[in-house]
Amino acid sequence: MSLSKSKFYNWIERYGKINEHNAPIPRDFWLESWEREAIIKFALDNPLEGYRRLTFMMLDQDIVAVSPSSSWRILSQAGLLQKWNQKPSLKGTGFVQPLLPHEHWHVDVSYLNIRGTFYYLCSLLDGCSRSIIHWEIREQMAERDVEIILERAKEKYPT
Repeated sequence: MSLSKSKFYNWIERYGKINEHNAPIPRDFWLESWEREAIIKFALDNPLEGYRRLTFMMLDQDIVAVSPSSSWRILSQAGLLQKWNQKPSLKGTGFVQPLLPHEHWHVDVSYLNIRGTFYYLCSLLDGCSRSIIHWEIREQMAERDVEIILERAKEKYPT
């Protein structure tokens, strides 16, 4: 009979034990179904509390003693976890795209590093065509500088 030594010694080591090498056997520390149901019921009774606070509230009230990670896992599987700062997305609302050229301009100010010296690039973009209609490079940029650049662009494209 051809049997490897490791297989033989594994059999000797497992002799008399429950066959548990093929699948997980329920352990003493695994949560039981009544504990899962208690966590879910408690979460439904206290919908404004987070999973961590729920865990310690259940512990204080002797409902069930589990770790916060177990509470999170059970509530997540039940679909009961929600973000606390849910805000509806405002994407795509509130801004109407311009239909005609020069109806809406955008100002963009960015830095340029030319031979170790920082300069400011101020460009005016057309909202309809999204093309640069005017730009200037300056050593400093203040509110009055942007106003001057806007006035020069208005001179180029009077309405």
